[in-house]
Amino acid sequence: MAAATAAGAAAAAAAVSLIACYLLLCKSSPKLLWMRPSWPFRASGRRARRRGLVEAIGNTPLIRINSLSDATGCEILGKAEFLNPGGSVKDRVAVKIIEEALESGDLVCGGTVTEGSAGSTAISLATVAPAYGCRSHVVIPDDAAIEKSQIIQALGATVEQVCPVSITHSDHFVNIARRRALEANKLAAAQRESNETQPNGLTHANSEMTDEKLAAMQRESNKTQSNGRAHVNTEMPLSGKCDPNSDSKGGFFADQFENMANYRAHYEWTGPEIWEQTKGALHAFVAAAGTGGTIAGVSRYLKEKNRNVRCFLMDPPGSGLFNKVTRGVMYTKEEAEGKRLKNPFDTITEGIGINRLTRNFMMAKLDGAYQGTDREAVEMSRFLLRNDGLFVGSSSAMNCVGAVRVARDLGPGHTIVTILCDSGMRHLSKFFNDQYLADHGLTPTATGLEFLDK
Repeated sequence: MAAATAAGAAAAAAAVSLIACYLLLCKSSPKLLWMRPSWPFRASGRRARRRGLVEAIGNTPLIRINSLSDATGCEILGKAEFLNPGGSVKDRVAVKIIEEALESGDLVCGGTVTEGSAGSTAISLATVAPAYGCRSHVVIPDDAAIEKSQIIQALGATVEQVCPVSITHSDHFVNIARRRALEANKLAAAQRESNETQPNGLTHANSEMTDEKLAAMQRESNKTQSNGRAHVNTEMPLSGKCDPNSDSKGGFFADQFENMANYRAHYEWTGPEIWEQTKGALHAFVAAAGTGGTIAGVSRYLKEKNRNVRCFLMDPPGSGLFNKVTRGVMYTKEEAEGKRLKNPFDTITEGIGINRLTRNFMMAKLDGAYQGTDREAVEMSRFLLRNDGLFVGSSSAMNCVGAVRVARDLGPGHTIVTILCDSGMRHLSKFFNDQYLADHGLTPTATGLEFLDK
């Protein structure tokens, strides 16, 4: 009994000692290894409990991709943007575009945000818009994975599917989205003027609003400034600022390709997160470009923090950006031979690759570029799934191909960051469809990373 009592006393003393040590450690070293990253909580003082969907966007984890890191001797880190509420990196862009439009008055509560998108931005807008009291109308090419339009419809947005054509065509999905915003504004203007009556109750006679005037109004409303915009509101959504009783609802064309809110979302938000999460100890960043907002915002921010951080583009088949970065000429071999392709780029990856320069992309600070193939993207996606449990989409897989290329060129001991844009769940009918891949001669066969050996 005495021995048991002594043992109990010793155990109690040990427990007290452990608790005392823990409290002392917490007091002297608040940044414990198992605590989640402090940014932006430290900067804003925000509590762990977040107010609504908008505040759940961002602060995504930066994860080590073990298989690629072990294979290259580098630390290859992926920004897990697929963990955003809307499932992709485009959630940040949707928030920034809508908040800036609300701040400027170009969008009001009850208004409709229109956009032409291959899928991810459309899903993000459909997810975020209701949090601000707005609606969304998206125009999507009909060759995009069918589950994307199904998701958008399930989120309550209006979906308009169109045949893919060149951006120079009036019926390109982006140009149609621009028209839909003009039409919504025209309808809103007509409603406003019909409600404006003389004291005797008669409607104003001079109430005609021409298409030319509406187009001029929309161009003016969609002008973005290079500075002076507020940071993404990390404390409280702006939905309380709009007037739900306004008769003038109208439309607003998000214009993700040219709207500089896209770039600012990543310069002010994603870039700082990466810098904080790596504590500035990174050597390179690599990503593909669609609109160009992500690679532009992140690369410019990282370069401003440390000009020695090297930033690279990863370009899919058919896109002209690789040639622009490496040779200063915007063309592809297919276009040079006069072989204009359907999409117009010959790739099964979605949301990346483009044959024109956007305002967003022109803000990028790049040290070079790499090209990838559809087979490399497919094989990489299966390699990550087998070895890391990462179920990522086509653009994420292409980014990881780029990360390995950068790691091999820089050599072991470097830290490379890329973007895991979205998950494979919105790519089931094409990129993860065995029959679709077989029809395109892309059935995966690799057991390791030999598909990257050239």
